[in-house]
Amino acid sequence: MSWEAGMLQPFCTEQFYSSPATDAVVQQLLPTPEAAPLPEAPDPKTCSPQAYLEYYIFPVLLPGMTELLHQAKKEKCFERKRTKFIACDFLTEWLYNHNPRRKDESFTEFFSIPFVHDWLKNHPRQPLPLSFFLSEEEASIIIQAFWRGYRVRCDREVQELRQWQKQLRDEKIIFQRVEEFWARQEAKASIQSGDL
Repeated sequence: MSWEAGMLQPFCTEQFYSSPATDAVVQQLLPTPEAAPLPEAPDPKTCSPQAYLEYYIFPVLLPGMTELLHQAKKEKCFERKRTKFIACDFLTEWLYNHNPRRKDESFTEFFSIPFVHDWLKNHPRQPLPLSFFLSEEEASIIIQAFWRGYRVRCDREVQELRQWQKQLRDEKIIFQRVEEFWARQEAKASIQSGDL
């Protein structure tokens, strides 16, 4: 059953409100060859809200929601608390590209959709954190490197070295020695220039 054919099928809400066993629900949702002939599509301007939803909204939205769930599973949204996958962006892109009025046009990425581009120009988003773009392997390498560094810094000899360096910085011995060195160099340079 193609997506275009699904556009002409009314959405039956009774399928989702019944509570038989799981297999029976799946059987109800699958199209059956002996389905009753479809009634004439209602006028979108004069029909009831329920009829409008069943004939014009759900046949377009539900395939998009199905694709959204498949993509969310690929992006491991059901396994992690935070991911880079933005469901609204995916659904917007899918609905825009599957609009029957754009049937012969090429695929358009989310950020290239005209109304999205205009909206983001006036309402820029904050950049996503780097952690969203790291693979599990890259993230584990960074975490392991940090842990190894922490364990090394906890070593007694390294702690002593770091304490000694801190004392040197606090006493400003290094700065004094550098100043003395440059003072001697300047003195030598002035003596040599005086000899010439």
